Amino acid sequence: MSVVISGGGPAGVMLGLLLARAGIEVTVLEKHGDFLRDFRGDTVHASTMRLMDELGLGRKFAALPQSRLGNMEVPTSDGGRIRLTDFEALPAPYNYIAMIPQWDLLNLLAQEARQEPSFTLRMNTAATGLIREGGKVIGVRYRTQDGEEGEIRAALTVAADGRRSALRQDAGLVPQEFPVPFDTWWFRLPRHVAEQAQEPRLIPAFRAGEFALSLTRNDYFQIAYFTTKGSDAHLRTEGIERFRARIADLMPRYADRVDQLPSMDDVHLLDVRLNRLPQWYADGLLCIGDAAHAMSPAGGVGINLAIQDAVAAATLLAEPLRRGRLATADLAKVQRRRWRPMVILQRMQLMLHDGFFAPVLTGRRVGPPTSMVLATRYLPGFRQLPSRLVALGPRPEHAPAFARRPPAEPARA
Repeated sequence: MSVVISGGGPAGVMLGLLLARAGIEVTVLEKHGDFLRDFRGDTVHASTMRLMDELGLGRKFAALPQSRLGNMEVPTSDGGRIRLTDFEALPAPYNYIAMIPQWDLLNLLAQEARQEPSFTLRMNTAATGLIREGGKVIGVRYRTQDGEEGEIRAALTVAADGRRSALRQDAGLVPQEFPVPFDTWWFRLPRHVAEQAQEPRLIPAFRAGEFALSLTRNDYFQIAYFTTKGSDAHLRTEGIERFRARIADLMPRYADRVDQLPSMDDVHLLDVRLNRLPQWYADGLLCIGDAAHAMSPAGGVGINLAIQDAVAAATLLAEPLRRGRLATADLAKVQRRRWRPMVILQRMQLMLHDGFFAPVLTGRRVGPPTSMVLATRYLPGFRQLPSRLVALGPRPEHAPAFARRPPAEPARA
């Protein structure tokens, strides 16, 4: 039995690799000609790093350009600082967050998948709709960048085409939306040569009504500027000079380089969504990743959760596909396995939205809530809870036996 996957993101390519290693004929459709898109999920957590080792890709993963982020410290209202995470306390060698350009990770996974004779990756090809027969999904219609149209029929169609999934919409599956108080502007500022020796860190900055977060990359700083929901048009109207001044006032350490942000075209909006499908599947169709549950950037868990969906789907569906007996009940098992971890992480994000982001952006508070400060200072082991939740997730998946390869050197020393 064959599988067609719409979407060449982390969930789609990972699922394609795993199913191909099970000997299943699988085709992944990606509408772009390459994976080069900036400011996608670049935070690779312990669950994904361990998976790469299990797949025999540890050495190649370690060779990708990356920076390692340490713990997050935030300023408090009394002028001090508190540490909110304790990644170093996690079991080595997975005791940090890796910042890796998503296109490098996807190129690695696609390169490995292409070594499997049953794997096909079709770039510049977008799935435009579902093919149905007797109420069952039996494949997709597609259109290439050159305008060629066609069909691919398959025993299973997987929608891994993101939070604006065309296949999900065609199937009539409507996600439940949760209120989000902010959007995020992403941009980059240069990292000077003298700063290369500094330990990579997550550096937050607060001011009444404003919040930004700096992530250290190999040769630049990736900045997330959080703004109230729906204010993109107004801030863009203010222009680049006003925005540079905002960043210089909020993050004085970068005041000497904000003029190297050329224009507002170099500031990229992420319209933050938090939602989930009550049902991830229909007869012959399965939604995973953002197509099943869009995540907030809080905690940087989105890419890792999507990959976990792919691993669970491959683990549960490979054998029914090989036997030619895939049933809708098998698709339901995937949702049951991944539902609770997804809900736990979304609830964590909602708590951060209500208790952290909203008060700062409305000017009601500067910095973290008092309860968080006290818990961090006086409750032993408190920092390890969010660290484990972010790094490993509530139910980390392991590579299925059929997809494992002889272990090479671990991904980390």
